[in-house]
Amino acid sequence: MYGGAVRAACVAAALRPFPRDGRQRMMPATMAGGQEVRMATAQKSRIGKNVKLKLRNLYLRFPKNVECNICRWSGRHFNSDEWHPQTVCWKCRSLVRHRLLVETLNRIEGVTWKDLVDGKRVLHFSPERLTTPLLQPRASSYKTADFLRTDTDLQIDLTNMPSVPSGSVDLLLAADVLEHVPDHLQGMREILRVLAPGGTAILTVPQQDNLEKTWGDPSLTDPQDRLRTFGQEDHVRIFGNDMPDLLQSVGFQVRVVDADSFPKDVVQKYVLFPPVLSKHPLATNHRRVFFAKKPEG
Repeated sequence: MYGGAVRAACVAAALRPFPRDGRQRMMPATMAGGQEVRMATAQKSRIGKNVKLKLRNLYLRFPKNVECNICRWSGRHFNSDEWHPQTVCWKCRSLVRHRLLVETLNRIEGVTWKDLVDGKRVLHFSPERLTTPLLQPRASSYKTADFLRTDTDLQIDLTNMPSVPSGSVDLLLAADVLEHVPDHLQGMREILRVLAPGGTAILTVPQQDNLEKTWGDPSLTDPQDRLRTFGQEDHVRIFGNDMPDLLQSVGFQVRVVDADSFPKDVVQKYVLFPPVLSKHPLATNHRRVFFAKKPEG
């Protein structure tokens, strides 16, 4: 395909001068030829990748089986990650938990954008690029926080927030955060403290399928041990079905939203539940969003 072009380029390159030590010399034909062949091979590889990408996009474009409710990409099916087939948006890389949260705020009475976000004082722990642009414009004040990151407004520990006054937050979001902190119950108590009466925390956590009781092992400090035990190098526990009980034990009123809270066609369209269940022993196939409300008065 490129034989004639390569030969012509090699001849031209063999006669092309190039500077060296301030003098003009002729490039050896063998050197030029090797360089041009490599360039042609690289170009051919790029063309091949572009063709594959276009064919993939054409295949995925129709039929419009699924749609991302965040970026509005739509197509045949979503992409996959290591554990969960066909659950990751091709465009914005939203996961089930992101789309479940957004669709809850879009349509579930009592926990809508208007109920929880509009005009509220919002504190967002470990903010994510997908949700920050949705929340920030609607809040009266929007602050971000994290223990390790330096790109947030506050660098604080979720379990100890002395810089956040009691009752000063209307909405606190912590999506997949509590599995990282050493004392999850103390984290819940501190969230309760900073919330205003009637305020709400939106929480998500990875929950192992069919695990009844949350458990952790503080003796596991090696990242590889944590990966094998909890599914990620920086996780210190894995949550079970007792998550609502844990929140209630520190004083919250709890509401749980999952895929069963929506019509079947909505679940399928936005992929609020994995279309193919993960077989990984630590997988969270059944995602839930927990709305933990601080009692009035």
